[in-house]
Amino acid sequence: MEEQLSLLAQQLEGELFWDEKMRVLYATDASAYREMPLAVAYPKNKTDIKQLIRFAENHKTSLIPRTAGTSLAGQVVGSGIVVDVSRYFTEILELNTEESWVRVQPGVIRDELNLFLKPHKLYFGPETSTANRAMIGGMVGNNSCGSNSLIYGSAREHTLEIEALLSDGSEVCFKGLSFDEFIEKSNLPTLEGAIYAQMRSMLGNYENQEQIRSNFPKASILRRNTGYAVDLLLDSDPFVADAEPFNFCKLICGSEGTLAFITSIKVHVDPLPENPSGLLCVHFHSLQDALRGNLIALKHRPLVSELMDAYILECTKGNLEQFQNRFFVEGDPAAILIVEYDGKDEAEILQKVLAVEAEMRLNGLGYHFPLILGADKKRVWNLRKAGLGLLSNVPGDEKPVAVIEDTAVDVEDLPAYIEEFNKILEKYGLYAVHYAHAATGELHLRPIINLKTENGNSLFRTIALEIAHLVKKYQGSLSGEHGDGRLRGEFIPLMIGDHNYQLLKEIKKAWDPHGIFNPGKIVDTPSMNTFLRHEPEQQDRKIKTVFRYGPQTIQQHAEQCNGSGDCRKTHLSGGTMCPSYMATKEEKDTTRARANMLREMLTHSTKANPFDHPELKEVMDLCLSCKACKSECPSSVDMAKLKADFLQAYYDTNGVPLRARMVGHVDTLTKFMQPIAGLYNAVAGNVLTGNLVKKMVGFSSKRHIPKIASRTLRSWYEKKDKVYTAGSSPIKSVYFFFDEFTNYNDVEIGKKAILLLERLGYQVLMVPHAFSGRALLSKGLLREARKLANRNVEVFRGRLSAEVKLVAVEPSTILTFRDEYVDLVDEELMEDAVRIAPLALTIEEFLLEEFLAGNIRQEQFTEESSEILLHGHCQQKAWGLLPIVQGVLGIPKNFKVKNIPSGCCGMAGSFGYEKEHYEVSMKIGELVLFPAVREKKGGVVVAAPGASCRHQIMDGTKELALHPVEILFKALR
Repeated sequence: MEEQLSLLAQQLEGELFWDEKMRVLYATDASAYREMPLAVAYPKNKTDIKQLIRFAENHKTSLIPRTAGTSLAGQVVGSGIVVDVSRYFTEILELNTEESWVRVQPGVIRDELNLFLKPHKLYFGPETSTANRAMIGGMVGNNSCGSNSLIYGSAREHTLEIEALLSDGSEVCFKGLSFDEFIEKSNLPTLEGAIYAQMRSMLGNYENQEQIRSNFPKASILRRNTGYAVDLLLDSDPFVADAEPFNFCKLICGSEGTLAFITSIKVHVDPLPENPSGLLCVHFHSLQDALRGNLIALKHRPLVSELMDAYILECTKGNLEQFQNRFFVEGDPAAILIVEYDGKDEAEILQKVLAVEAEMRLNGLGYHFPLILGADKKRVWNLRKAGLGLLSNVPGDEKPVAVIEDTAVDVEDLPAYIEEFNKILEKYGLYAVHYAHAATGELHLRPIINLKTENGNSLFRTIALEIAHLVKKYQGSLSGEHGDGRLRGEFIPLMIGDHNYQLLKEIKKAWDPHGIFNPGKIVDTPSMNTFLRHEPEQQDRKIKTVFRYGPQTIQQHAEQCNGSGDCRKTHLSGGTMCPSYMATKEEKDTTRARANMLREMLTHSTKANPFDHPELKEVMDLCLSCKACKSECPSSVDMAKLKADFLQAYYDTNGVPLRARMVGHVDTLTKFMQPIAGLYNAVAGNVLTGNLVKKMVGFSSKRHIPKIASRTLRSWYEKKDKVYTAGSSPIKSVYFFFDEFTNYNDVEIGKKAILLLERLGYQVLMVPHAFSGRALLSKGLLREARKLANRNVEVFRGRLSAEVKLVAVEPSTILTFRDEYVDLVDEELMEDAVRIAPLALTIEEFLLEEFLAGNIRQEQFTEESSEILLHGHCQQKAWGLLPIVQGVLGIPKNFKVKNIPSGCCGMAGSFGYEKEHYEVSMKIGELVLFPAVREKKGGVVVAAPGASCRHQIMDGTKELALHPVEILFKALR
């Protein structure tokens, strides 16, 4: 097959991969399944897809269409060629504002489509929790809907036309047909004609009609995705008089790529909502109370009603980003119902929610009824949308698993159904997480099971079967929006009857006689507890690491990634994760890919050192260690930490490269060069000698190497006059951390920081301490970094308290105390490290803390006006500190601070200097940061707390960015 794949690759305009690395990365999605594909294709056009179809037929393999790869039922996992259209099929082809439709290619992201539509006051309604990376093709394939389906329905209700390729490579366009057009299509002597003729015969049969109408889910259930949607086609003309026109789009929606290969989609769009809305976040003492409250909420015609239970709310406490979004949560409710109401103004919204609250209280339901308005609504929705990923935060091997998470019943039946559901779980000693779409009778219910055990594997299937019988009792749908895939396919005969299941098989056979399109999904699926990520009774290796992972192992931490793909969002969605993917748009450069590859090697490697794999090194290469995943990944996968441990282990077998050693010891090298700073700066700054130095080190010739100051910050401080001596009384004393970058390079910034603190009334203390070890950490030289961490904890453990804290100018160095040190220091120092971690502050944190305490006053600063454009440091963003930097810069009365909505600047320490990373580094900068700086008005000051960020801004825009302390020092009266 190697030779045949090589020939195919030559015929494609796009790319084809069949190496181990790419096959591993596409062996999973967001489900519990894993199967190695034959190859991975990035088709560039229809011709490429036709070539792939011919190849699949000739070589008896299959094609698995894929967009973002966030499916939960194993839809895009299989043994054939995974065809990823997210790279090239990304164009918005046509917009018709008069008729309210837009035509797109399948790789267009849902949220980005709405950004395009917004100036036209139009909106594509269906909204999955993955909307910032979910693509329209995937939404059609799964018939996705989301939290607002009560108003907007599913993708099916919006899909007007689909252009596709059939299994013989022929091009078709599916759309609404009149009776005459339908008959004409049925008589065509082609595959297209055959599928129309089959449907005409099948649905024209009275027995089939009776079977479909008797056994498919209730029509009152808005979310029903069981099997192919023949029940909906049966309700169209010509099978029902005066019904809506026959349209195969209804069948394609929810068909999971098993019938045809979609190349473009025409969807209906709605007017952009204009009325303001508010979120009534009702707190309940029990889950059953919440479900009864949901029925009351629905009587008042909400836009949305979503549920979160205590289990998932507890998970939000352990995530840096989502913890801040808990601002509206009072106590520890058993469940919260998030109900959205709109109105012409806030007064009308308030009137509606007061009526809802009154009726609930009358019925003894709910104890806290906060109404959230304005920008804070987004924070509530972010908390709700993070639900899927947050569930993976559970330490250990027992996880909430997607197995019965997509059941839908009539909303009136929901309380009784959930009561019976939980009784079934109790029988097996299980508990489920409950969350999501209460308004439409679909809660995402996830029992907590250990799939690594034989018992867990067996329970996985047993629970699925028992709940399938329960759903059938309520005439519900086993799949509401996540699809059947290989997870629920084997239960379809139970759900709709054997007769109807045979009809589905006949449809698949007519459309795809050779089984080219995504076989083993919906019909003829393998047993649902086979091809899982984890094998029953698999023995995890005991792998020694330098970092600690709390109650987990490194393998379990990597396994926290459930594939939800939050790291696939683009810069248009905001946030920082994942900067390399934002630049390259390649799956291999996502946090998910790195976690998948690490899990694969730690699980299946036969080497003595499971980290010793070039495939793992390659996917880790573009990780910038920005720490965004630590906060923005709902599963809190700390890839920077994982990468550092990987590098240390990889070096143990392969040796430490010279550049890594030099960069890791940049503090020592700079200290050595400092006495000859003038000579060093002359050599490094000269074009000829500087480029020679860069070439020797492996840096890009387009970079400017930082200069070394002629005098260190420590030596300046030792010789300067001390403001506070015996008899004088400062507001407080504070230790200053003389980090390696401020002490040797950014000395002037360090001076201003110390002088600013003194002018504001603080005594600045200096003590001998070690370097931070930040460069060693970034290069994976963890054992050496541990020595520095140990030393610093020993130095400061007896000196820091609530009254005497440690501050620093460079965020990446001081935050090592809060982040890496607690998991790195020797065991006997761990308690001390944990205690002093919150006492080590960025200088902005300290200043704002003192301002809020009244120790720093606005009157101490100028009243002159200034506009400031702020780019935050990645690690400040990861710890939620960016608002603090904005707050500090806003202390002067007339200073206006605007945050640049940029992610990582792209420099990330030495990453952007390295010649092989330079282009990616600059691409990252060009996404948001560089354009924002270039477009600023004259006189606007650019602020950036990070040294790397300031260098990147200078290299990318020639603009001098200032540290916040420089701005504040200048602003002193």
